[in-house]
Amino acid sequence: MVAIGAAMSAGASAGFAQQPEPEPGVTVQLNDDTAYELGLVNKYVHGDSNVALARCPGGDGLKAPSSTTFSSPVLTVGKSDYGPLIGVPANVSADVELKAGTAPGSYPLIVNCNGKSYTATFTVPPRQVNSVPSGAAHAGDGSMAP
Repeated sequence: MVAIGAAMSAGASAGFAQQPEPEPGVTVQLNDDTAYELGLVNKYVHGDSNVALARCPGGDGLKAPSSTTFSSPVLTVGKSDYGPLIGVPANVSADVELKAGTAPGSYPLIVNCNGKSYTATFTVPPRQVNSVPSGAAHAGDGSMAP
């Protein structure tokens, strides 16, 4: 009985070892959720830093190939950083800024990885009102206090 158990274990191990590991897929997204803030993935955040992220296999070790580029019709893309990111499934990133006059809506973020284009869709929400509406009560500066 021991011989049968050993043969079955060896067969299972050999079968497992023969299965090739899948090639890591290409991903692209705008921003990433953090431990303290969720709902950031593929959403532009007004008044904060925004980052294009992608995983593009084929670079040097864990880095993306230096030919990897980002583009979007409504984003200005800064310099890319080619290397793994801690806690984010990406190996290339770039700071991005929304172009002036961009209306709220959905837009593409494209990464060119190994000669092929991959697209994610992100949303630009309406801007929050930062001014006090006319007719609203105003607090004094304290100069009339007794």
